[in-house]
Amino acid sequence: MLGLPETVTVALFDLDGVLTSTAVLHRSAWKRAFDAYLRERDPEGFAEFTAQDYLDYVDGRPRTDGVRTFLASRGITDVDEATVEEIGTGKNEMFLTALESEGVTPYPGSVRYLEAAKAAGLRIAVVTSSKNGEAVLEAADLSKYVEIRVDGLDVVARGLNGKPAPDSFLLGARLMGVEPAHAAVFEDAISGVTAAAAGNFGYIVAIDRHDGEQTEAMRAAGASVVVADLDELVPA
Repeated sequence: MLGLPETVTVALFDLDGVLTSTAVLHRSAWKRAFDAYLRERDPEGFAEFTAQDYLDYVDGRPRTDGVRTFLASRGITDVDEATVEEIGTGKNEMFLTALESEGVTPYPGSVRYLEAAKAAGLRIAVVTSSKNGEAVLEAADLSKYVEIRVDGLDVVARGLNGKPAPDSFLLGARLMGVEPAHAAVFEDAISGVTAAAAGNFGYIVAIDRHDGEQTEAMRAAGASVVVADLDELVPA
């Protein structure tokens, strides 16, 4: 059914980059926040935050984890918590401004998949590291498909480890009342694929929206299948 094993009854979808195009807004906001910090810290040695940096160190991770992981990749380990929070908060403010001005566009192929999944009786949840999960779902008019939402606010409130740990996906499965073996995870980030594999989920659908550049890494991380768009899994 829809490219999934018969044993799967629940679908756990990441949000940004899987259901909506907001990953582009996130990447742009992160670039502005990190470039401003890096330029102020070392004007002469400034090296900009790149699209690959976003994929390798930030994509799919909780906000403050992304800050620490990226800075560590540049050998910056002497930042205090206040600085980490300042960078993350600044990024989020820029993201929300862009969200308000540009809106949210769900991927048409993902909407088709959600509609087909709902019609087939597949239960749907969203599991995202973003603390703006509710706002994005509402703006994209996707809440009507979603039974349960786990987002960055839940990760903090429950003291969960962020992706690439499986905690948030495991919570999603538990709230949906199923064992991980009976749930499929849909992810576009390597950290998310890694998390799903660590949680021993029944099937892992990876979406590579980067012209195949992530495909091999996604397979190595544990993806059961890699597609360019969820439309590929909807029967003609």
